[in-house]
Amino acid sequence: MSSSPPAGTRLPDRADAARYLILTVVFICSACGLVYELELVALASYLIGDSVTQASVVLSVMVFAMGLGSLAAKRLRLRAAFGFGLLEAGLALLGGCSALVLYAAFAWMGEARYALVGFSLAIGMLIGAEIPLLMTLIQRFSRQEADGTVADLFAADYVGALIGGLAFPFLLLPWLGQLTGALLTGAVNAVAGGALVLTLFGRDLTPRSRWVLLTVNVLVLATLATAAVLVDDFERAARRAVYGTGVRVAVHTDVQEVVLTGGRDGPLELYLDGRLRVSGRDEFRYHEALVHPAMRGPHARVLILGGGDGLAAREVLRYGDVRAASPSP
Repeated sequence: MSSSPPAGTRLPDRADAARYLILTVVFICSACGLVYELELVALASYLIGDSVTQASVVLSVMVFAMGLGSLAAKRLRLRAAFGFGLLEAGLALLGGCSALVLYAAFAWMGEARYALVGFSLAIGMLIGAEIPLLMTLIQRFSRQEADGTVADLFAADYVGALIGGLAFPFLLLPWLGQLTGALLTGAVNAVAGGALVLTLFGRDLTPRSRWVLLTVNVLVLATLATAAVLVDDFERAARRAVYGTGVRVAVHTDVQEVVLTGGRDGPLELYLDGRLRVSGRDEFRYHEALVHPAMRGPHARVLILGGGDGLAAREVLRYGDVRAASPSP
């Protein structure tokens, strides 16, 4: 039994209000989709390194997958409302949990590349299927020709992508962090998609279809909420898996993650974005060899280039006649 009437059927609702509601959901879903994309790029660059390669992999795989998703959406056009509701629930779950799973794969398996490609492919396919289904749904309420409807859909899609692209670095990352930000985005995505289908197209659905969509969305939101509650415990466990039990300080700055481990019974080690930068076992070999030969000349005022860790400044300040030592910004 079909869960929605044929695509040509018009529902007896106020057409303009329904059309604007659909465009609003297009805007929200587009913003969420770009956040998922940027989240994968940012986390992969942090975990794996080589940000240019990671961005290229994520973007190319997702664009390819969007094409596959558009083709796959043809099979759902006669059940567009039900299909779109399930699609958005799946996208919310995958996109919201992608950062957690990627981080877990790196922490406990030591390899995140396969998870990165898998999420890029799956999320890209779901994003690609959105517009064909939304096009089918909005045409039931649109008084315009098809080309005008397409223009409206893509305008809402592109503006949503702009907002999502700006919200990720300026709002989500500074205020919530990568993991919680992705989970919140997934929740917004699930609410937007589920609310559109269950309110505007509820009469299209059979009682069984409505029950399935409602249950799936509740389960997705419950999963995302549970993950958000446990995200701090997850991060601590993942850090222990990566750095061991000796984590003393872990700080997220606007630029990078700084982790300091060791001490007491062992040497201190400084990690920036998951990579060892300074180890107390051998750092003196580098800093003493670089600093002390240069200090044989005049050294009343010393400019230190690239010494943000302060270790070169420590060696410079061993000289009592130094009046000023300035690390470069």
